[in-house]
Amino acid sequence: MLTLFYSPHMTSTDNEAKRASGHADVSLSEMGRQRAHELGQHYATETLDAIFCSDLQRAFITSQIAFADRGLPIIPDARLREYDYGDMTQYPLAQVEEEFPRRIREPFPNGESLLMVVQRVGAFLHDVLPDYDGKTLVIIGHRATKYGLEYWCNNVSLEEIVQASWPWLDIPIWRYELHAHDLQQRSVIS
Repeated sequence: MLTLFYSPHMTSTDNEAKRASGHADVSLSEMGRQRAHELGQHYATETLDAIFCSDLQRAFITSQIAFADRGLPIIPDARLREYDYGDMTQYPLAQVEEEFPRRIREPFPNGESLLMVVQRVGAFLHDVLPDYDGKTLVIIGHRATKYGLEYWCNNVSLEEIVQASWPWLDIPIWRYELHAHDLQQRSVIS
């Protein structure tokens, strides 16, 4: 069994402007940097083996700040990125969120669907599980990253994922457990 802790990246400049960054590589805001220090304090008592994060700087820098004194490997992986909103990258957040129910299987124009996001997060999990089985990882990512974890670890449907509220910073840490049979049972996404 793999134990996963998930936290979103801390506040970015686009978050403050209420824009949906998608794959745009925006930086953390000053508030985000402060919150990243606080996030590290939340993890202070956890025994961890590695940190995986999106390769976008807002997630990578959150990881570096939060775990600076832990001596843990921080491994960026593009499969943990936010949705690719395509032509809607950096549009107003509310406008992009309105699209989510329509984008479960149909991609954003020149971007990704939720199905595509879940498939790439699943590929990440398939790759890390054999090497980290029995260990505890932290994943620092985005809304899309959490959606993939909900699908693979909690057996939640794509439709339920889109309908669920996104509390973002209300709960800084979510815990998941993943067994190899979870991935095998859910390997076919329709």
